[in-house]
Order: sequence, then structure tokens, then C-alpha cells
Amino acid sequence: MEHLTIIDHPLVQHKLTLMRRKETPSATFRQLLWETSMLLTYEITRDLPLTTMNVDTPICPMMAPILDGKKLALVSILRAGNGLRDGILEVIPAARVGFVGLYRDEKTLEPIEYYCKVPPELDHRLVIAVDPMLATGNSSVAAINRLKEAGANDLRMLCLLASPEGVERMKDAHPDVPVFTAALDEKLDERGYIVPGLGDAGDRMFGTT
Repeated sequence: MEHLTIIDHPLVQHKLTLMRRKETPSATFRQLLWETSMLLTYEITRDLPLTTMNVDTPICPMMAPILDGKKLALVSILRAGNGLRDGILEVIPAARVGFVGLYRDEKTLEPIEYYCKVPPELDHRLVIAVDPMLATGNSSVAAINRLKEAGANDLRMLCLLASPEGVERMKDAHPDVPVFTAALDEKLDERGYIVPGLGDAGDRMFGTT
């Protein structure tokens, strides 16, 4: 899947395994997700454009590399996307932040939007949409639809886990949006949960059921 990047760094895989364990408590799950999201950030931003600026070191002047262009936009797909957002902001604190609120109808598995607030000038920014689980792909597709409507034209999707069905759904709907994930799992079950997965990421984060 050329539009899919699996980030298989040993530290990412180790932390993901700890998150998969059903015995892992919510506080530990949140900490691990925060740590993992920082590691994932390095891969998804690997090709950010650079320019140079003149700086004075304690020794001498030099031309040094610095990020070019407008600050990127980080868009959390609520509610579980906030778990990835916080770690990314540790690495890129100047990022602009937006939110798309969606919940899944448990009968139809279709997303229902309840909130949307995004930064201005998305057409001039790299936009990274974040959600820990790319399961059916319906929520991710809906969120990307909204971001494109708001002007975004340089988009990437970051998730912790993905299913083959979700990746294909994203590819069919948005072939121009690359997906970055820590693991591609086996399949979806009849409820639309990733197998083997880690359960509902939002419930695991917040201790809800």
C-alpha cells in the first residue's frame, strides 16, 4: 500500500504492545499514547521544508536551517484524537490546532458531526489530522472532507492503529492523503472494532465504557 507508511521503530512497537494489554490502566495508557505520539511525529514531519537564517553562535555567524512556510495545522478528530494531539504539540508547540468532533452511530457505523473549528488559511499549511484508530475509515473520511471544504490541500492522516478496511476506505475516498500508522492490524469485527486492536481508544484513555 504505497499511500500507507507503517512506523515500525522498536520504541513505537514496544509502547504499542503495552497499550494493547487490557490490564494497562487509563493513566498508563494516556502516558504511553503521549510518548508514542511524539515518536510518530518525527516520521510524519520528516520532509518538512527548510530554509536558512543567519544566526550568531557563541563562536561565529552562520547560516542555519529553520522550518519554512506557515506553521502547520494539527487537527484532532474528537475525542480520542486529543491523545495524539498532546504529544505532537510537545514536539511542535507552535502548530495551529483545530478540532473536528465526530461520533459513530453504533447501528450504522456512520459518523455524525457535532463540532468543527479549524485554523485559518488551511490552503497554505500542511494539515495533519490525528485519530488513534483508523477502523471503518468513515470518521476519518468525513473529517478529511470537512478539512478540504475549509481549504486544506496538503493533508496527512496520523493514527496509532489501522485496519485494512479503513486504509482502503481512505484510499478510495482520498487517494491524495497519505496515512501514517504504527501498525496495520488483521481486520474489523462485526462491531467495526479493529482486531486484535486495543479496544476503544477513547474509553481506554478516559476510563469510560
